[in-house]
Amino acid sequence: QVQLVESGGGLVQPGGSLRLSCVVSGIAFSSWHMDWFRQAPGKQRELVASIASNWKTDYIDSVKGRFTISRDNAKNTVYLQMNNLKPEDTAVYYCSVRRRWGSVPDYWGQGTQVTVSS
Repeated sequence: QVQLVESGGGLVQPGGSLRLSCVVSGIAFSSWHMDWFRQAPGKQRELVASIASNWKTDYIDSVKGRFTISRDNAKNTVYLQMNNLKPEDTAVYYCSVRRRWGSVPDYWGQGTQVTVSS
């Protein structure tokens, strides 16, 4: 059974930082590509950042220079370091895994809420 468990969300002031974690079990983690998505109220879910099994990374333009995705294959964990947070980053953040780069995710986590507000 594949499980993805996110943690690290919360309430932070504009300009602050958070680090999200996602622990994955049930798959050969190092062979899979990992993503972080987010969904704000009333909006579609969007892909925020990706890290491939070969460590290649990709980001949407709105988070470049502020967010960093990384992975620790020894811990089966993917991280999203979020700096200089803005109110528009408020959303539920989901991690996901996919077997093929460019395909839709195969499995999802339950999500963690990030709220940026003063």
